[in-house]
Amino acid sequence: MRRWMLAGNWKMHNTLGESTALARAIAEGCADLAGGDVVVAPPFTALAAVAGAVRGSRVALAAQNVFYEEKGAYTGEVAPAMVKDAGCEYVIIGHSERRKYFHETDETVNAKLKKSLACGLKPIMCVGETEEEREKGATEFVVGLQVRKGLYGIEDLADVTIAYEPVWAIGTGKNATPEQAQAVHAFVRRLLGDGYAGAGAGEARILYGGSVTPDNISALIAMEDIDGALIGGASLKSESFLSIIKTVAGR
Repeated sequence: MRRWMLAGNWKMHNTLGESTALARAIAEGCADLAGGDVVVAPPFTALAAVAGAVRGSRVALAAQNVFYEEKGAYTGEVAPAMVKDAGCEYVIIGHSERRKYFHETDETVNAKLKKSLACGLKPIMCVGETEEEREKGATEFVVGLQVRKGLYGIEDLADVTIAYEPVWAIGTGKNATPEQAQAVHAFVRRLLGDGYAGAGAGEARILYGGSVTPDNISALIAMEDIDGALIGGASLKSESFLSIIKTVAGR
């Protein structure tokens, strides 16, 4: 049985003090819950501080991004070994905001995935279609291409998590219905089963992201192929994030 995962992506929010306070509140609030994985992804500046705040708790640390080279003259970039050294176990790769604003491609996502895995990090690879692509009926084509290109040359998926985030539902207040989300999750799982027969393909977790809240998490997590969520705004307050965690852990 696949373990659930709930990952909070804090994006470009929170100072050091705000980040550590939020991390401690989350760690304390979910200390007695069983099963699953809770992950927080603060900004780069707060990684080491949050690592200290959650050390010894059930909360794991993720970076929001990483570069695909080990070192060199790449001003402003951060290597996989650096975020691992800061205390990260996971790294988010290919988020739609990275693709949109920083022009990341499936090829750069693939390169980042390979370097992260080689360094011992566990990638959370984001995929998803725009509203225009969905309206044209191209969801499976777009998402399928992102999955295949992102995972190209990777044979062991044991440490890889996929996050399906419809671009039109991220930070918009809109969200896919549980049935819409389930349909894409089931498609991705079939794709993994057909194309990646190696280790971990059957157990790879697929998360849903896109305006996840305490109000809609129950219906989403009830779907057969939804293993958890990548959560944005609702992870910035301990009360709402803990509400989501307790709902999923208690089902």
